[in-house]
Amino acid sequence: MDAAAVQALPADRRALREYVFPATTLLALVVIWELGVHLFMIPKFVLPPPSLIASEAWAQRAHLPGHTWSTLWETLAGFGLSIVIGVPLAVVIAWSPFLRNTIYPLLVITQSVPKVAIAPLIVILMGVGQTPKILIAFLVAFFPIVVDTATGLNAVPAELLDLSRSLKASRIQEFVKIRFPTAVPFLFSGLKVAVALSVVGAVVGEFVQADKGLGYLIVVSMTYFRTALAFSAMVLLSIMGVALFALVGVVERVFFYWYSTE
Repeated sequence: MDAAAVQALPADRRALREYVFPATTLLALVVIWELGVHLFMIPKFVLPPPSLIASEAWAQRAHLPGHTWSTLWETLAGFGLSIVIGVPLAVVIAWSPFLRNTIYPLLVITQSVPKVAIAPLIVILMGVGQTPKILIAFLVAFFPIVVDTATGLNAVPAELLDLSRSLKASRIQEFVKIRFPTAVPFLFSGLKVAVALSVVGAVVGEFVQADKGLGYLIVVSMTYFRTALAFSAMVLLSIMGVALFALVGVVERVFFYWYSTE
């Protein structure tokens, strides 16, 4: 084996581990699902086989993109809002012990209330349209960003803080040059969780009140026992969540490659 082949081997193994194995496992599960439905004669309105789900998705190909875009927009808007509000709030919590002791317990209390329970109230207060769904997506997503970012900002080794103070660094310099770089891995951990939760929040809002979106499509489909169409919407939601999660990972590797171990 030549030197080039030896160098290429780790990359090949990594690709095998990250792409081929998961794809093979997913394909095997789909095959087992398809065979199981036919073998045990499960009613299609209870559990449709993957072939029927794909057929229904193809039959509704003219309508699915509009519903998908509506849910995607609500997800991205809620996720973006959670970044805009969550990151500064984490800085405030890390900056002042007094504010940390004041704000943090309130955040925990607000997150202990199930969003499914308050979603109808939000719809009543804000009316119809996409704004309530965006707000619900934000409420679900911003807490992981705040917690992980604040944890990262406070995870700086004491030796580095002592060194910065010995060099007469200001508090702002300490945050910009020491705390923020340390918090980047924590921030992206929170972003990956938050972007997945944003999809959940948008769908919860669509369950309560909507006239479009994949959540709305699931509710309407199940009303008329069109289970295959509901599964088609759930598959699209899964693809959306995985794609957004992967996109955050790409941004992390491209712009913050200096700490990534991947």
